[in-house]
Amino acid sequence: MGKIRVKTFGDEELEQQQKQEEQKRKEAKKTAKAPGMKGGERVVSVGPSEEELAAVEIAPATQEPKEEKKQKKVKEQKAFHSEKYGKLLEEVDRNKTYGLKEALELLEKLQRKSFDETVELHVNTLTTGVSGQITLHHGTGKVTRVAIADDKLIAEVEKGVINFDVLVAEPTMMAKLAKVAKILGPRGLMPNPKNGTITPKPEEVAKKYAGGQMNFKTEAKAPIIHLTVGKISFGPEKLAENIEALIAAIKKSNIVNVTLKSTMSPGLKIKI
Repeated sequence: MGKIRVKTFGDEELEQQQKQEEQKRKEAKKTAKAPGMKGGERVVSVGPSEEELAAVEIAPATQEPKEEKKQKKVKEQKAFHSEKYGKLLEEVDRNKTYGLKEALELLEKLQRKSFDETVELHVNTLTTGVSGQITLHHGTGKVTRVAIADDKLIAEVEKGVINFDVLVAEPTMMAKLAKVAKILGPRGLMPNPKNGTITPKPEEVAKKYAGGQMNFKTEAKAPIIHLTVGKISFGPEKLAENIEALIAAIKKSNIVNVTLKSTMSPGLKIKI
C-alpha cells in the first residue's frame, strides 16, 4: 500500500480560521480611519519614511560675518577681471560714498600709467527723458568730429561709413536724412531740434560743438546718463570743475546717485 495521509479532524477548520484572521489584520491596516475621514477610506502615506528622515542630516543655518561677505564679493569680482584689476579693487571701499576731492585723488592712484585714461561720470536719474547741453570749462580732452549733412555724407552713411560724433543739418536736408534714420537714430546721431543740430546756420553750430559743446541725455529705456568729463592728465582741480558744472546742468533734484571712474578703474560712488 502507498503512504496513507492521516489528518486530524478539526485541523482544517483551525487553519482556515487563522487565514481569515490574517486577512482581517491586513484589511485593517489598509482601511485605518484617520480624523475627518469616513470609515473604510484608505490612508495613503506621502513623503519620506521615518527611516529616510533619520538619514538626512540638516546643516544649521549660518550667517557669514560682514567682513567675510566683503572679501567674498571682492574675490568674485577678481575672477572676472585681470590680476591688476583685482589689486585695484583692494584699494576701493565698495560700500563707501566718497567726497569728490577724495575720489579724484584716489582715481589718480588707481591709474596704470600706460596711457592717459579718460574720466567718466555715470549718473543715475529719477526718470528717463533728462537731457540738455553744456560746454565744459576745460573740454573733454577728446576731439569732437562734427559733420554737416549733405548728399555725399548721406551716401556714405548708407554704405555704413560714419566718420563723425555730431551731425548738424539744415531743415531742408531732413527729408533726405529720413532714409538713413534707422542707421543714425540708434546711435544718437540723428539731427534734432532739441539739441540745436537742426539749424539754418549749420556752420556756426558746428564750430560750437567742435569747441567742446556737448549734449547729455538719459538712455531710451533706462534712467542713466554716461558722460566723458576729461582726462586723468587734467588733474583733480580741472576735473572737479567739469564734474560740478555737469551736475549743475543735470540738476541735483534729478539725480539719484553718481559713479566716477576712469577707463580701466573700478567705479567710485561720490557725494553730490
